[in-house]
Amino acid sequence: MIESTSPSFSGLDVGQVVAERDIAFTRDSLVRYAGASGDFNPIHYNDVVAESVGLPGVIAHGMLTMGAAASVVEEWAGAGNVSDYQVRFTRPIPVPNPGEAVVKVTARIGALDEEQRTARVDLTVTHGETKVLGKAQAVVDCD
Repeated sequence: MIESTSPSFSGLDVGQVVAERDIAFTRDSLVRYAGASGDFNPIHYNDVVAESVGLPGVIAHGMLTMGAAASVVEEWAGAGNVSDYQVRFTRPIPVPNPGEAVVKVTARIGALDEEQRTARVDLTVTHGETKVLGKAQAVVDCD
């Protein structure tokens, strides 16, 4: 069993950035995610279909984006220390061919609950200047 240490509550401040990462999505990563998840919706691999439903082209899976953002918090907080995670999907992420769509994830302490010894981590998830997840928040159990 892997032991994980949770963040020290006393070392946290509201507004503090605790993690940042750029995540690149390629058409290859979309194919891999489709195979792993079973989500073979053609908007995630076929430009003609995606454009026919009003999208700018192939887009990343929402759950892939959500999971990638959560992994930034989980790596900072330690395995098993994220007790809640919620997001709203606000904008699609077009993935070019060839090339990649880079998503920037910034995790910042939004609130501290001294009684529960938890930290609410607010995530800003953007593609270029566009916010792609809204109200993305995780609750982390602290020591």
